[in-house]
Amino acid sequence: MSEATPGSPLWEPTRERIAQANITRYQEFLRSKRGLDFPDYESLWRWSVDDLETFWGSIWEYFGLHVVSSYEQVLADESMPGAQWFPGARLNFAQYVLDQGDPQAVAVVGTDESGAIRTWIRATLREQVASLAAWLRRARIGPGDVVVGYIPNIGEAVVAFLAVASVGAVWSSVGQEYAPAAVVDRFAQLEPKILIAADGYHFNGKWHGRLDAVAEVLAGLPSVRHAILVERHDLVPNGSGWQSWDDTLAEPAEVESLAVPFNHPLWVLFSSGTTGLPKGLVHGHGGILLETLKQMVLHWDLGKDDRLFWYTSPSWVMWNLQLSTLACGGSIVCYGGSPTYPDPSTLWKLVSDLEVTFFGTSPGYLQVSENAGVRPAVDFELSGLRSMGSTGSPLSPHSHRWARDQVGFIPLWSMSGGTDIAGAFVGGAPIVPIWPGELSAPCLGVALAAWDEDGHPVADEVGELVVHRPMPSMPVYFWNDPDGSRYADAYYSTYPGAWRQGDWITITARGSVIIHGRSDSTLNRNGVRIGSADIYAAVATIPEVAEALVIGAEQGDGTYWMPLFVVLSDGQELDDTLIDLIRTRIRDLVSPRHVPDEVIAVPGIPHTQTGKKLEVPVKRLLQGAPLAKVVNLDTVDNPELLIEYAAIAASHGKM
Repeated sequence: MSEATPGSPLWEPTRERIAQANITRYQEFLRSKRGLDFPDYESLWRWSVDDLETFWGSIWEYFGLHVVSSYEQVLADESMPGAQWFPGARLNFAQYVLDQGDPQAVAVVGTDESGAIRTWIRATLREQVASLAAWLRRARIGPGDVVVGYIPNIGEAVVAFLAVASVGAVWSSVGQEYAPAAVVDRFAQLEPKILIAADGYHFNGKWHGRLDAVAEVLAGLPSVRHAILVERHDLVPNGSGWQSWDDTLAEPAEVESLAVPFNHPLWVLFSSGTTGLPKGLVHGHGGILLETLKQMVLHWDLGKDDRLFWYTSPSWVMWNLQLSTLACGGSIVCYGGSPTYPDPSTLWKLVSDLEVTFFGTSPGYLQVSENAGVRPAVDFELSGLRSMGSTGSPLSPHSHRWARDQVGFIPLWSMSGGTDIAGAFVGGAPIVPIWPGELSAPCLGVALAAWDEDGHPVADEVGELVVHRPMPSMPVYFWNDPDGSRYADAYYSTYPGAWRQGDWITITARGSVIIHGRSDSTLNRNGVRIGSADIYAAVATIPEVAEALVIGAEQGDGTYWMPLFVVLSDGQELDDTLIDLIRTRIRDLVSPRHVPDEVIAVPGIPHTQTGKKLEVPVKRLLQGAPLAKVVNLDTVDNPELLIEYAAIAASHGKM
């Protein structure tokens, strides 16, 4: 297929696709039930944010939640933060998920680099969730208690989460690629009662046994009363104090989900930890159910015959979001392993072999596939693939076109949202065209705008991504934030009463959105946000390094550059041995994902006058911004240092 002409859509829905789309059925529902008629997506979106109560009330009814519970009012208080959604409603996320689908239909397909495949039909999923939930109740786990998972992306993790949710307890998880210290930094804040872990995971052709790491995590969590181990490869010695996963499922039980208030805590997701300990974001049962049903069904066009595969980890919000495919009757693939082992075509092969209809990936994997000469539509049978998603970092026009040409004429929706709302602010819809490198439209119910530094809306120019009316899936609160001050400071300190996400965006004249990258210093590597604080903590264990600064910078060609700048201790040199030590220490103490692209010696790290590292100004320098526009030099402790970084940026651009 030839390249799209400049300014023309990369993909446009056919009349047949529009007629069969779930969002078209929803519009028909609005016409018949509410007397509302919208000629296009833009008018539908505009109504959804102008009349939040009618819109979200219609979502409640459209997905059958009026049969589950009544409520007093859709939106009792529109304050931001502090909006009160659906007071009086009682429901359970897990119960809704388990009620969907034919008992004999496949729910979860689990696989890894070993090639072994395990399948959970819906009846089996319900049985295992019921058994584990009954065990949790016998262990006196219920509302107010926390259960954590140090676990790979396996089907057992899905069972664990649904069981925890069904008894009204709170779930949180971290993938086993994280080092024990980084796991404890997150979980210790929650004071969990139960730890569920696995003995290891496959990655890059090797089995990574994690029994020692799991023991270290357990030692750092004195609140844990019971520890459950999923034994996949390495056997635990008798008398070790671990409860076997199989034993917890041994006693049959009936599903008994506890109906909880709309805002009852469902899970805790963690921020990247850029400025200290990772912050725990708490989301509620009702908000997550409404947001993800809207996203999966109306925006991603998923139904009972779909199978979603998103390459993810339990450390990342996309693991949580993929589970919501189960709420619309579809199935999911849980894959544990490297996306490029034994070669960069691995994920495309899984899409083909496992009959995936919706594939979620990242710009980085698309770039790796192209560089390796992978031709997905030629090398594999992809006729069942209906749609794709991409998130985590901006998708370049080049990669967008490559996917269209090499995968097929299907929608590839680039999306932006994430951990903060466990959903999307902006993405696409099956009735809206897609332009290369752009996100087609704001999502329904999201009052998205681009604002300048004074809080004025801007169009067709770069501004801050803001949401100026509430969404049900915004965090209920931050963990250990009793007065809400940390929550308010995180999102509302720049524009009081409006949510600032920290992304630079442009809203085009046609209503699409271009993401320019983070306006703050959060690192965002291969689609996963990671924290600089974890990296600094690892480097601090190396005496040869006096100070460090890590930056993640989106580049104009769609790539992502993450250098680590180091100030060496007196008499030290940055040779290959020291570079290897730095990389190894970060890999061992945090994770392989945190290892920088380059290690660069610099004479010093610039700070504000109060001692804060100038991460954002240096990031903007590395992206090509002129020094005069990135920072007020009067606020810098040693302004001359910034000249060094500007020179490095110029040199990198010539490489």
